[in-house]
Amino acid sequence: MPIASQTLHTLEFPKIREQLARHTAFSASRELALDLQPSTDIHEVRQRQELTGEARTLVDEVPDLTIGGARDVRRAARHADRGGVLDGQSLLEIAATLTATHTLRARLTRLDPTLFPLLVEQATFLPHLPHLEAEITRAIGEDGDVLDSASSELAHLRREIRIAFGRLQEKLQNLITSSAYSSALQEPIITVRNGRYVIPVKASHRKDVRGLVHDQSSSGATLYIEPMAVLELNNRWREMQAAEAEEVQRILAALSQLVASNAPQLVIAVETLATIDLALAAARYACALRAVRPEIVEIGVGADAPLFLTEARHPLLDPRTVVPTSIWLGGDFRLLLITGPNTGGKTVALKTTGLLALMAQAGLQVPASLPARIPVFGHIFADIGDEQSIEQSLSTFSSHMSNIIRVLRALEEPEDWALEPPPALVLLDELGAGTDPVEGAALARAIIERLLELQVFGVATTHYAELKAFAYNTPGVQNASVEFDIETLAPTYRLSIGLPGRSNALAIASRLGLSAELVERARSTITREAAQIEDLLAGIHHEREAAAAEIRRAEELRADSEKYRDRLAAELRAFEAQREAEIEAAHQELEDELREVRGQLRRLRDEFRSVSLSRQWLEEAEQRMAEAGSQAKAVMAKQAKPQPAQPAPTGPRPLQPGDTVMVRSVGLKGEIVSIDAEEGSAAVQCGGFRMNVALRELSREKGNPNQPAQRTYTPAARSVNLPPAHDVAMTFDMRGWRAHDVADKLDRYINDAYLAGLHQVRLLHGKGTGALRQVVRDVLQGHPLIASFHSAAGRDGGDGVTVANLVER
Repeated sequence: MPIASQTLHTLEFPKIREQLARHTAFSASRELALDLQPSTDIHEVRQRQELTGEARTLVDEVPDLTIGGARDVRRAARHADRGGVLDGQSLLEIAATLTATHTLRARLTRLDPTLFPLLVEQATFLPHLPHLEAEITRAIGEDGDVLDSASSELAHLRREIRIAFGRLQEKLQNLITSSAYSSALQEPIITVRNGRYVIPVKASHRKDVRGLVHDQSSSGATLYIEPMAVLELNNRWREMQAAEAEEVQRILAALSQLVASNAPQLVIAVETLATIDLALAAARYACALRAVRPEIVEIGVGADAPLFLTEARHPLLDPRTVVPTSIWLGGDFRLLLITGPNTGGKTVALKTTGLLALMAQAGLQVPASLPARIPVFGHIFADIGDEQSIEQSLSTFSSHMSNIIRVLRALEEPEDWALEPPPALVLLDELGAGTDPVEGAALARAIIERLLELQVFGVATTHYAELKAFAYNTPGVQNASVEFDIETLAPTYRLSIGLPGRSNALAIASRLGLSAELVERARSTITREAAQIEDLLAGIHHEREAAAAEIRRAEELRADSEKYRDRLAAELRAFEAQREAEIEAAHQELEDELREVRGQLRRLRDEFRSVSLSRQWLEEAEQRMAEAGSQAKAVMAKQAKPQPAQPAPTGPRPLQPGDTVMVRSVGLKGEIVSIDAEEGSAAVQCGGFRMNVALRELSREKGNPNQPAQRTYTPAARSVNLPPAHDVAMTFDMRGWRAHDVADKLDRYINDAYLAGLHQVRLLHGKGTGALRQVVRDVLQGHPLIASFHSAAGRDGGDGVTVANLVER
């Protein structure tokens, strides 16, 4: 059952529809917006809200999404279906609508169906008619005229028309420029009369020009004659034009017949486009209102109030000045009784509640903050009107009572609901006003009791003090009030639920300057019960203000604690980041040391390759190098977990020059030649070569480690037996190599060339991109065996060859 139209107008829902219609893109969706009705079916309402929610998400992601150039072509499609012939402009609108249809369909079907299920479903309803669209665009131009490409016959006829017209114009031009007609012509021009080309002839020279008279000037001095010489040419031109018009009409009829065969699908396309565009319009309207999606709830499901609006704003008021209202119904009470001064915002709160309920049931999002919950009401009744003058009080009361009687009868009549009927919402403004206060208050109380019996939800405004106590003592009814600032004598428009409005008449009079004697005299005439009620209200207001102050203080303390918590969390994050950076730096230092050890071993291996050492020794050295790497990684792992400090052991004396030590990283014994305490390294003579190693890599050989050295070691000159030089080519070809293969092989070749006694070598790397040449020269730049290098001469290879000079032995 739809919501009564009187309620829609009372709550100004048509204005909401007009604002929504401004966000639509074409006439079909605009009609849907202007005809939008709130639904009373909870499943339909939820589906509408879901569609609007999907559209708003899509609009936020793709703000420029539209339905393109769609038009409402349903009338044209139905006209064609009845056998009518469409003109070119109507066919163009159909083609534009089909283009918009398949474009929107393609965009929507690409969406994630788990996020946009309803929009994707709507897209599947959009028909795909590429043949009809292609036929129309092939035959109809952008101006609505039929194109030559529409048929070969039309193209042929238009060529013939152009030829006939050219011949006609040429003949007429010859006539008006000939000497035979120069004296007879009024002007040497060509014009048209009755669709045929003629020339203006002086009436006095009518006999000089043979032809047909088609018209004459208003003065009768000029006759418009079609010369006999061009009669056949004019006829031919007109015949071709008639044939062209016939062919154009045939083409339009064929296209109209094609439209007629697809008329049902075109109607579906327009209606689906209108549904989608209405959802997009609702999304844009929600953005403009800063609205939120309300939760559509069922009565009796959950313990919270089913109607709960947080900071709700009336959508027709200026958003810059409107004061938000939080209001709820359900739970402990179903009826809310609002009291307070005139122009204090009671009626606005009433209208906001009803209007937002209508918007939610129409599928629109509501201007409020989260949380926002709204049930689906089967009835929404509103009796809202401004108070009239005393002379019209009887008519005002009668009008209000007539509306209330109609509301009660509608609520008491049984409805044909398949399930339990949905709840009703009743909004009553100035309940019981317009009559004697005593009788009015009694009527208001009886009406509220009846509404409680009917288990409806309701909001009512009143000025009667008796109803405040009634609401306080009656389960299911709750007091509320709009606040009033005594200092400024102005309303604040804030609604306080649970607190009845105070009578501010005496306070305002005193504030305005009325003598204290008169104020006290007036106070003494108030009945004892009324005075007690006012005193009670004053106490409640005082306690409410004290509680509000405590809440504000608690909020300030909570904000301070959150601020300190955030600061401590930031300091903790900074400390952890610093610790991680220090650990990373320690790891990097160990990696650098390990890299240095590996570099030393690689250089030793390259040097030992040239001297008389066995392959077995090299293999053992490489194995020891791997073990050294494993030891370094173990050290790094220990470094990641800080170990507790150990007491410094009392060990043997420090290493000194002359001590025999084992170099653990390579597994060789040697004798310490010198020690650099600052660098933490020592020069060790191992057989025929000397190496610099870190002190931590040395361990004293077994003997008497505590016995001090009795002598200083003076290194003696030692000789190294180099292997006999073998044949080494002066040219080293690296063309086609990868850059990472060059360094080791080139270094080995330079060593071989040096041992072979070569003074100069030619390195072939080619030109190419220059990357290989750069790698070669980077190796040569820091090589100890290279004195200098340069590019070869042009005839010897130029930049593709590098000539390197070796140091003298």
